[in-house]
Amino acid sequence: MTAADPAAAVLLAEGELTVRGRISEASNAALYCTVTYDGREAACLQAGRGGAALWDFPDGTLAGREVAAYEVSRATGWDLVPPTVLRDGPYGEGMCQLWIETAPGAELLALVDAEEPEPGWKAIGLAEVGEGRTALLVHADDERLRRLAVLDAVINNADRKGGHLLPTAEGTLYGIDHGVTFNAEDKLRTLLWGWAGEPLTTEALNVLDALGTALTPTGPLTAALTPTSPPRRSPPPVRGSRRSAPPPSTRGRAATGRPSPGPRSETSTPARDLAARPRRERGHAGAPRARVPSRSSGLLPFVFRTAVRLGS
Repeated sequence: MTAADPAAAVLLAEGELTVRGRISEASNAALYCTVTYDGREAACLQAGRGGAALWDFPDGTLAGREVAAYEVSRATGWDLVPPTVLRDGPYGEGMCQLWIETAPGAELLALVDAEEPEPGWKAIGLAEVGEGRTALLVHADDERLRRLAVLDAVINNADRKGGHLLPTAEGTLYGIDHGVTFNAEDKLRTLLWGWAGEPLTTEALNVLDALGTALTPTGPLTAALTPTSPPRRSPPPVRGSRRSAPPPSTRGRAATGRPSPGPRSETSTPARDLAARPRRERGHAGAPRARVPSRSSGLLPFVFRTAVRLGS
């Protein structure tokens, strides 16, 4: 099953989960699973409420932010986030996301020994590479990355690293790890900075206009981001052991300010490490604790303000 399959979200939400293993490098109790429903099966990632607490995001809200990022991505029509749902799992309620197999050898980020990027590349900044030397960190001048940069601005993504970019053999690009999005404070932290100060594309402006419409009181995105209380029913079955469960725990123009690195701490990330961090690894530093109290309440005003600000 591919992420473009309309049945993917139903499979993830209603199917029977079977735990195949734990992703050891992840910090949020992430499990590699298969999910089966109505004769179909797919691989997925399921992350519950366990994992390291973040001082600037309320506990228990990261899974809801993952789902909200998927809903906003779907509303843009770009489908840059794999299908993601909120459901019960081995560690309780969490997010379940379709697993994406990446294409080997796809180059979206690079370190080059030059002062300026070559054609087809955009400069991010200088990175330390050891022994007092620096190299220029660049990303591809790629339409897919440019769309993802717009989405990151809309959802206020505080964690866009190179390991969160998943290019596929079919030429599709997906972004993952959106648990630290929708903070109440401006908190954009990203590698996709090569278009800073350039006018937004016509396509991006049209998408932002469409998001504004979708976020009207009766709009479809408003409905998708509004918490509901569905009738209680039995959760989908889950197979697997709980023995290793962790404890709970500007006007049509791209922004020109660089992402603030924040104070150096155990969670801050040197520039030289950003392009090579493994998928699902999360480091974070930034502004004071968000004021979003639940899995999606409070997201609507932020997304609406951002869409209007960027597209006006």
